[in-house]
Amino acid sequence: MGMWVGRGRKARRCYGFDEISLIPGEVSINPNEVDPSWEFAHQTYAVPIIAASMDGVVDVGFAIKMGKLGGLAVLNLEGVQTRYDDPSDILTKIAKATPEKATELVQKLYAPKIKERLIEKRIKQIKKAGVTAIVSSIPQRAEQFGKIAQAAGADIFVVQSQVSSVKHISKEYRVCDYGKLCKSLKVPVIIGNAVTYKMTLQLMEVGASAVFIGVGPGAACTTRGVLGIGVPQVTATCDAAAARDFHLKKTGKYVPIITDGGMTTGGDICKAFASGADAVMVGSAFARAKEAPGKGCHWGMATPNINLPRGTRIRVGTTGSLEEILFGPARTDDGTQNLMGAIRASMGSVGAATIKDFQLTEIIIAPAIKTEGKVFQNAQKTGMCK
Repeated sequence: MGMWVGRGRKARRCYGFDEISLIPGEVSINPNEVDPSWEFAHQTYAVPIIAASMDGVVDVGFAIKMGKLGGLAVLNLEGVQTRYDDPSDILTKIAKATPEKATELVQKLYAPKIKERLIEKRIKQIKKAGVTAIVSSIPQRAEQFGKIAQAAGADIFVVQSQVSSVKHISKEYRVCDYGKLCKSLKVPVIIGNAVTYKMTLQLMEVGASAVFIGVGPGAACTTRGVLGIGVPQVTATCDAAAARDFHLKKTGKYVPIITDGGMTTGGDICKAFASGADAVMVGSAFARAKEAPGKGCHWGMATPNINLPRGTRIRVGTTGSLEEILFGPARTDDGTQNLMGAIRASMGSVGAATIKDFQLTEIIIAPAIKTEGKVFQNAQKTGMCK
């Protein structure tokens, strides 16, 4: 499989969201009668969209609001919420910084040490509101922060890094033993990110309760440019779904996959589900919410890296409330609002009563799908061509 790219060297052709389209079903369903919910760790969530663990997207207030609307929002334990008692001024400085100074400023503002008492405080604030508390850490601090988070009442613990390898090698620092971590914590552990069949399967085999899929597709991520690595999200999701299905057949245990990044519109999200995702994680779509702490700005998790940033701060603007972005009514014409309405309408059009049915949707390769017939939208920069 693959095409020749040079003498003796083949490369596999992979696909992203802009290159495919979904085929309408032979039977259609009333969008109001489909069920877009997903199940994780014996809990059912009405919203299959998770807000990304980025400081411009999720703070305590946002996590609470998202939880009350039926979804999950991951609080980043490596960010400003756990470094500053009141991070509002910090967030304002980042939002006001010029593009030339933004990365340098973020690096400086993320220099203070993380305060363990703030990890406990933030989790308890979320739990006090009666919603699911889900928090994230990098592998190097996962064992330490996982224990603190669990003791504080966190419901789900996320270990997220640029690439999550079960077989990571290092003499410089202690490597996170994912298997040991999953066994030691009494709460579900989600691990990411992966983009291949083998890596997804390995993470499932060591005990991950779910796996994040995606390297470099995020709107504020620069990994693909800085490091040259990544796999387009449609192919990555399809491969991960195959690993999930094999793992289910082998063990009888269903481990959800969560497509993470690269989705800015309802259509992108629908294509992720059709590619095999059980849920999706998005950042920039929610960074536009009035409730988002980034004040219309969004920056990647690796932006603060002092040696080699793999993210940048971007301006996404503030377009509406979180409720409008999730459920409408949409006040924009580009598919960035009423994401749940888009999911329901797409499910109805392809004849999918549930997300698992949605995963069976017929897909075609269609690189012109976003531009075909859109001459006026393109010329006027409206709708799909903004």
